[in-house]
Parts: sequence; C-alpha cells; structure tokens
Amino acid sequence: MTTPRATLPQVAERAGVSLASASRALHGTGASAAMVEKVRTAAAELGYQPHATGRSLRLRRTFHIAFAVADIGNPVYVEMMTAIQSVVAEHGYRLVVATTGATPQSTVELVRSVSAGLVDGLVISPLRLSDALVEKLTHSQVPVVVIGRSLETAKLDSVSTDSAGGIGQAVEHILSLGRRRIGFLNGPLDTTPGDARQRGFDTAVARDGFAGESVDTEVAEDFTVTAGLAAATRLLARHGNGRQLDAVVAANDLLAIGAIRAAREHGLRVPEDLAVTGMDDTEIGRVYQPSLTSVSLRSSERGRRAAEIILDLLDGPEHRTQNVLVEPVLVARESTSAGHPAGHAEEGTA
Repeated sequence: MTTPRATLPQVAERAGVSLASASRALHGTGASAAMVEKVRTAAAELGYQPHATGRSLRLRRTFHIAFAVADIGNPVYVEMMTAIQSVVAEHGYRLVVATTGATPQSTVELVRSVSAGLVDGLVISPLRLSDALVEKLTHSQVPVVVIGRSLETAKLDSVSTDSAGGIGQAVEHILSLGRRRIGFLNGPLDTTPGDARQRGFDTAVARDGFAGESVDTEVAEDFTVTAGLAAATRLLARHGNGRQLDAVVAANDLLAIGAIRAAREHGLRVPEDLAVTGMDDTEIGRVYQPSLTSVSLRSSERGRRAAEIILDLLDGPEHRTQNVLVEPVLVARESTSAGHPAGHAEEGTA
C-alpha cells in the first residue's frame, strides 16, 4: 500500500506557521533563519518533497545553471565543474554542462541558445574571447559569469587568474635550479590562455636578461598530450634532440606530459637531463611519473567563486559587478627535482 505523499499544508501545520510562511521558508525567500530551520525540520519529519515543476512555474525559474566549456574532457574544467556543482546544489540548483567547441562563433551560438530561458544562469570559460562573444554575453537574457580573462571594462562578472605571472613563477623556479637553456611549449596563441602565457614567458626571460639563443618557443596545435608530444618533438629536434636544452616550461600539464614523453623517446632523463614544468596542477600531473612540477591556477577555487557570484546575481538586482582575481601558486615536484642543479638531482627527491 502506497503511503500518501506529505503536503505543504501538513508541513505548515507541523511547524506551526502559515502556509505562506512555510512556502517562503522552503524556497529560501523572505524567511528568517529560525523560520527556515523550523519548517525544514517539519518537512524532514514528514518526508515532504517539494514538486520541482510547480516550484519552477511559481518562481519562473528552471533551477538549472549552465557551465559551458570548450572541452569537458580537460581535467581543469572537470575540477571547476565539481566545485560549481557542489556550491549550486546546496541552493537547490542543478548544473547543466555544455560543450562550446573551440571557435568563438560556436560559443556565441551556445550563449544565444541558453539565453532563451533554458537555464537561469550561465558560467562560461571560453577558450577564445572575441568581441562578438563579449557583446553577446553582455546582453545575455540570463546572468553570466566568465571564468578566464577579467572583463571589468565590459561590466561582466568574471573570475580570472594571473597565468602570465604563473609562467613567470615557473621560469624563476627553473632558474633557481641553475638551468639556463629553456624551451617554452605553448598552445595556440589566438586563445586566451595561449596569449597570456606567451606574454608571461617573454616578460620573464626579458626580465632575466637572456640572450636570444638561450630560449626558444614551440606552439602546439592545442592544449592536449598528443599535441604536446608533437610540438615537443619539433622543439627538441631543433636543439640537438634536446641535448642543447636543460628545461622545458609548458603552458599546461597536458603539454608538459607530452614533453616528458618526447624527452624519453629521445633518450633524455627527466629531470636529470631535462627539467619540465606544467601549469594547472591537475590530478594527472600529480600522479604521473615523475610527478609534475606545476603552477596551480586553483581551478576549484575559481569554480567555487564563479558559482557564488552566479548565485548572488540570481538572488537580486542589488548585485555589484565582481571581477575576482585568484593568484597562482607553484607546486614543485619530481619533474624538476627542486633545489638541485642541473645534472645533479638526487634520486628520490621531489
């Protein structure tokens, strides 16, 4: 025999409040903390489950937030997604993940579709940020938060990180190990991360007074292990199959892993012959052998902050535009044998 479903009037009666007060408390709108606690306790005791469709119709919300990225397989986006999901779920929202593709036009089309009332808000981390995309985001029918470049001038809420400065940290780390012949392995320069990280590398080597022959840059087709392997192979080939280099700074962890594989194929030891750094501090880099020295751009923190901002936007019209900067942190591991000069790494050190 099926147990009758508990109703909102029963919850109100159990809590000793009016029906309207019970409704406000359960929906988190206009109720005191004490009221919310009393009503939710009554709801739990009765096993009451609000009807999601009815709630959406009453409040004219879908209770869905979209997270749009170029490649959901990238571990950086997975970390962001997990953090966003954790935050929004606590407020009764579900996260919908959408893949934009790599081109600005495909991203514009996705923004147009989600703005048509399919979701209540959009968190987006675009690989390429064109003027057309900024325009579309600025005039979106739903609140938007961008993870990537700061968009203060466009009056868009954003969460960014100083990836240029992060590359600078990687270069300084390599120099501290006594290594001076550095190759930089970057992704496409027409992308937001590729552009920022190239500027960061150029600034760092210029600041440290490198001669032109001391550094070299190779650009991969994208930010993947396969592309990194191909690009690193080209880089090493130009420098005596890698024997004229003593370090590779890579623009992300996947490129760095490709560089380590290329080094091994050329008979080079990492880090004894070639130190390698990455960026993003992903789980795959942490468990790889050797474990990867990487600049953490704190993906989970960026996702968490973006989720908090989108909820703030949904909460009311008094929102002030927020442009949050999350600082990078270098994490030294085995791929550079931190603290030991080139050619003198001690076995087993990290």
